[in-house]
Amino acid sequence: MNFGFVNSPKRFTSWQQILRVFHGLRSSLVYPTVSNMNVDFVRRFCLSFPHAKENLQWSESLCFKVGGKIFAVLDLGSVPQRLSVKSTPEKFAELIEQEEIIPAPYVGRYKWVLLERLDVLPEKELEDLIWQSYEMVAAKAGVTNRRDRRAHRGNMRNKE
Repeated sequence: MNFGFVNSPKRFTSWQQILRVFHGLRSSLVYPTVSNMNVDFVRRFCLSFPHAKENLQWSESLCFKVGGKIFAVLDLGSVPQRLSVKSTPEKFAELIEQEEIIPAPYVGRYKWVLLERLDVLPEKELEDLIWQSYEMVAAKAGVTNRRDRRAHRGNMRNKE
């Protein structure tokens, strides 16, 4: 009797992989996630930072930059959309322990993470992660001073 595992293109090497896939399917069916996080929200949030600009690069990637340096990349060509951001070494280690968050291809060694879906993290946590990425890149780019960034962060918190 063939249950579709033998001829399937995906080969499992261990029972842990099979259980992980089953658990992932079960949890997505039983506990659907509801999030306001979408491409427009991420775009508006990233462009609300001082001196932030957007640029379509690599054909389907919307890059958000400050001082010519990228602080977030939104992959528009994938379904669901994926987001890459820079993180601190401590946060990087914490994030990659979660499912659907991996080291970003090519730049993972620089502590960039790739969120395979926009709703992997709660909205507030994702906003904080994008903000931290912006702060690290802006500080390195030398575009804004610390007082401007703090004032902007205070304005963002007052809107809530």
